Amino acid sequence: MLPAEAHESLHAMGGMVAAPHQLAAEAGREVLAEGGNAIEAMVAAAAAIAVVYPHMNHVGGDGFWLIREPSGRVRYIEACGFAGARATIPFYHEVGLGAVPTRGPLAAVTVPGAVDGWRLALEAAAVHGGRMTLKRLLEPAVRHAREGVAVSRSQAALTAQKKAELEDAPGFAAAFLTADRAVPQAGTLQRQQRLADTLDHLARAGLADFYRGDVGREIGTDLERIGSPVTREDLKRYAAVERPPLSVDIGVGRLFNAPPPTQGLASLLILALFDRLKVKRGDSFEHVHGLIEATKRAFMVRDKVVCDYDHLTHDLAALLTPEAIAKRADGIEMGRALPWPQAKAGGDTVWLGATDKSGLVVSYIQSIFFEFGSGCVLPSTGVLMQNRGASFSLEPGALNPLKPGRRPFHTLNPALAVLADGRVMAYGTMGGEGQPQTQSAIFSRHVLFDVPLGEAIARPRWLLGRTWGDVETRLRLEPRFDDEVVERLKLVGHDLALVPEAYSDTMGHAGAVVLHPGGRMEGAHDPRSDGGAAGV
Repeated sequence: MLPAEAHESLHAMGGMVAAPHQLAAEAGREVLAEGGNAIEAMVAAAAAIAVVYPHMNHVGGDGFWLIREPSGRVRYIEACGFAGARATIPFYHEVGLGAVPTRGPLAAVTVPGAVDGWRLALEAAAVHGGRMTLKRLLEPAVRHAREGVAVSRSQAALTAQKKAELEDAPGFAAAFLTADRAVPQAGTLQRQQRLADTLDHLARAGLADFYRGDVGREIGTDLERIGSPVTREDLKRYAAVERPPLSVDIGVGRLFNAPPPTQGLASLLILALFDRLKVKRGDSFEHVHGLIEATKRAFMVRDKVVCDYDHLTHDLAALLTPEAIAKRADGIEMGRALPWPQAKAGGDTVWLGATDKSGLVVSYIQSIFFEFGSGCVLPSTGVLMQNRGASFSLEPGALNPLKPGRRPFHTLNPALAVLADGRVMAYGTMGGEGQPQTQSAIFSRHVLFDVPLGEAIARPRWLLGRTWGDVETRLRLEPRFDDEVVERLKLVGHDLALVPEAYSDTMGHAGAVVLHPGGRMEGAHDPRSDGGAAGV
């Protein structure tokens, strides 16, 4: 297996995986090489990435799946946890908090959903001939956790950046700092022995054990010990679910994304609105400005609509009709920027994609929200708990109020496109509010303007709003755009700043896989990440 170069995509005929860490991509590739299907490869890669990229995701987080079957059917799996039984607005007010914190035990508000998503996905894999054992699929993750992996560049940088707010979270220093509580340098071997034991136990007992077995008991006990509002009974009650995916038709085909509580609606709206602008040239002022203005309109809809799926009050299909799209697109002015900002949200995530020779295509995203989530590492299991519950409001009348059993707002959303020319494309990224924006940049460059896949991912990107738990709301651009584009953006009223890095982590770690007519497969991942594509 040869990894794709930074600006190139990799081609194969037997199967393809893309991930933001090469060890995760290799875990998936090995499954494909042994006859496993794309869903099985994705479970192997998802387990491995939780070990080798712990600052971005973990088994204590959530996951969302889009699976395009050979028949053309697209299935969606929602694996996001709900707020624990003790997570009430009065409880947080009683301890003197006006908002759900982003770190520590009171940030670990929701049940981790990712592992049960793996279980439900493997049921789908079996329908498509999947026969790989769970032990085999989790083996790379167990090995990496037990033997250790080199700390990545991005993990080292983010540990240093966020150390002050993380080091006192229960279990964090023991798991992710050195013996003298220093930040480990990139390349340092880091082991997660308790996590290795947990994954090894799940491989033998089954994934449901995470919630209703020995592992679930240990998780529940540790959560109670550190003061989290999530209980053992919450774990027992949790199950991932299938729901209808959201979709919208544009000129080149049909786009799919995740329904609420994710911001998948915004991702679809951006590309549908941009499609109406009929821009002719990629990376022009019209391209960048058009997508930014479409993003603003999409976020305004998102912020009024998106909440727990079971509490929706709007007809989502009505927001995606040609008439509704046309009306919103008519409000976009190519000579003036809409004043900004609006309310914002942060985030931390990994995207992974896979396809196989049967025609299965998978777009998957896995998250713990901020870097290292809540920072709480449970001592008995090595599980790093997410802080997704920080998205809840402590105002009872808010769109997303904190309430036991309620799911929080999610920035993460996997994307998939079935194109009129016969291609199927799975794509996505991490990066909070940057996720819909990066999706639109990659898709429009590659599909609308024929930029090669690897180059479409590597080209300079922008970010309107927040990511990585920061507070910046200006429009930020990497410094590789043409000067004329930057000056015209300023001229029409964009409040912008250039980031110093040519390939900035702030812009997220993106990737894509494409299944071409005739069976050829293509994959690429971001030069901003530590990953790549791997094929057979």
